[in-house]
Amino acid sequence: MAMTPVRSRSARSRPGEKRDGEGGAAVRLNLTSREIDVLRLLSRGYTYSEIGKQLGISVHTVTSHIKKSYRKLGAHSAAAAVTRAAELHLLDRARDS
Repeated sequence: MAMTPVRSRSARSRPGEKRDGEGGAAVRLNLTSREIDVLRLLSRGYTYSEIGKQLGISVHTVTSHIKKSYRKLGAHSAAAAVTRAAELHLLDRARDS
């Protein structure tokens, strides 16, 4: 019985990631610009209510963006989501707040 080799953790895609065909060079996440905006404010210590006021959206919508971001980043907490987004340089873009 032939065994399939196991890829290393770094070679596996995380949920929500798409790899380019050429050697998996670039990793693209399907995060929307709004999800990134919410993560950026979350990384600055804003509460869900403050994020909603800052972006002109409801707390329910903030929660929805955060849940989707967690899933796409493979995170189970705000700290993990913000850390993963920072690793991917998603929070680097300067925005007027």
